[in-house]
Amino acid sequence: MLIDTTLREGAQLFGAYFSMEARERIVSGLLAIGVDEIELGWVGQEGLDELIRRIGKRRNGTALSVWSPCREADIRKAAGLKIDRINIGVPVSDLHIENRLGTDREGLLERLARTVLAAGLLGLEYVSVGLEDISRADQDFALKAAGLTQDVGASRVRLSDSLGLLTPPGTAALITAFKKELNIDLAVHCHDDFGMATGNAVTALSAGADYADVSLLGIGERSGIAATEELAAYLTLKEKSHAYKVEDLRDLCHFVSQAAGVPIPRTKAIAGKDIFACESGLHAHALSKSPELFEPFDPGRIGANRMVAVGGKSGRAAIASALADHGLDLPEQGLPALVDEVRKLAWELERPLTDSELSKLVKN
Repeated sequence: MLIDTTLREGAQLFGAYFSMEARERIVSGLLAIGVDEIELGWVGQEGLDELIRRIGKRRNGTALSVWSPCREADIRKAAGLKIDRINIGVPVSDLHIENRLGTDREGLLERLARTVLAAGLLGLEYVSVGLEDISRADQDFALKAAGLTQDVGASRVRLSDSLGLLTPPGTAALITAFKKELNIDLAVHCHDDFGMATGNAVTALSAGADYADVSLLGIGERSGIAATEELAAYLTLKEKSHAYKVEDLRDLCHFVSQAAGVPIPRTKAIAGKDIFACESGLHAHALSKSPELFEPFDPGRIGANRMVAVGGKSGRAAIASALADHGLDLPEQGLPALVDEVRKLAWELERPLTDSELSKLVKN
């Protein structure tokens, strides 16, 4: 299941500032898609109370959560919010424990136990604990911290690969080890520093994790995390294990692109404008006969359109098919010359031809 954290992790993207209207629009879009949980932000974030007020009861079965550091004062603030869950973050690598928190392992465990117990006493029914920098932590200690978390009443442990150092095999092994020791929900938070985030998240879910963190376009600190649109589409269209309403994903991605100032590469999976565009002769001809030969799913499933054009890579079959599609007549003996003209013009323009340009060549 998916925890979308566009408004927490994504909001930490360098230079990204979401207005209240943008935040509300993102939440509405995520609710329409049907993600399982939305992490709305962090305790103390400006406008968080107002955002929760605006959302009101429009939850559609989606849980609302906020992130908090492992501090009792922040837990008390979170308890005053109308949310369903709290996600407490705590580092478990010695590097962070010593240099960031200024304590040792035992001190960290004491703070963790005290904070989780406080959350329960304050009426927060679903407490999630994120073990940060898990890929650089001593695994035995991390398992001890997770077990303590479970013992003092947490409902979920979230493993955070804070620097994107894990690979799919390493992720699978990590999930297996923690699932063996825990009886509560298990989640992952996979960063994309080496381009592994979505693959690691998919692997984690396949290995038994109950949740994976995602953000729209994968935005977040540095290279970001696993992408909402990629995970939702994969689970719905490929695995068929979920039924997210993926037809609205592209529009929401483009909204986030504008709001965060993050251009979408034209070949970006799910969101890119040219992911169903084809110019290659062999592929274009095959698509005209049977689209599933070179498409993983029907473009319409995600609100996209197929685009086939002729250009410098097109052969006779592809150009003949394009002529038929556009109702253009050309004697068979004239086709070789037209192929040469199409290729020449495309190379001059450094792009495929438009319909009008193809029509003009035929008429000339």
